[in-house]
Amino acid sequence: MDIQTLFSIRGKVALVTGGSRGIGEMIAAGYLANGAKVYISSRKADVCDATAARLADTYGGECISLPANLADLAGIDALTAQLREREQHLDILVNNAGVSWGAPIDEFPEMGWDKVFDTNVKGVFFLTQRLLPLLEANATGDDPSRVINIGSIDGIRTPVFDTHSYGPSKAAVHALTRQMASKLVKRNIIVNAIAPGPFPTWMLSTGVGTGGDVDGTDWSVVGDRNPRGRVGTPEDIAGLAIFLASRAGAFTVGEVITCDGGTVVS
Repeated sequence: MDIQTLFSIRGKVALVTGGSRGIGEMIAAGYLANGAKVYISSRKADVCDATAARLADTYGGECISLPANLADLAGIDALTAQLREREQHLDILVNNAGVSWGAPIDEFPEMGWDKVFDTNVKGVFFLTQRLLPLLEANATGDDPSRVINIGSIDGIRTPVFDTHSYGPSKAAVHALTRQMASKLVKRNIIVNAIAPGPFPTWMLSTGVGTGGDVDGTDWSVVGDRNPRGRVGTPEDIAGLAIFLASRAGAFTVGEVITCDGGTVVS
């Protein structure tokens, strides 16, 4: 019952999609800092490679870049093949890769719907499907493997921005999480979701008007609107992701857990 045992992920093998920046990078860093071997994936190879090298240097662990576009089955199959060449099993899958699209409702294009749903929903389902053999390989009743889907509070409440496909896509991720959890728990694979609120990410910076300039955004202004008086930190999201991947989270199944500073309940 000691804390080191309850929350240990040491020696686990994890894949974090969308791990080159934002919430994915925060989770990958938390896993590396606590002894896991981490693969990260993102669409841009140079950015993914650079982030993997920096995280490995910072935390002294193994962080391997596996670039892939998870919006289509070709990219999903390519990532699966790369991982199977390197590993015989996978303990933790974090489905974090996601995109958004903003436009007024009268002008919202079909591409803004298809691109978001292809990445945020279809990608989550088919990557998990393709990785089931690796997820089952080492999974036992006492030590199940984990799938953590990254949803959003915009899948729970009405979004602030004109991202008309993003909220519905994340609501679909939440529903998919519960559905997958009910099927996979009997195969020693536990599925849960995290619904983040405001974090200092590239995606949110585009929404608040700073055009992707994460470092140039005054996050204290964004945080002032949050009940906790701040935006989220790497410790907030990594801590929850570690809990869900550890022994402490082994009886939590099919949940969508907000990590939002109280936004939804307020």
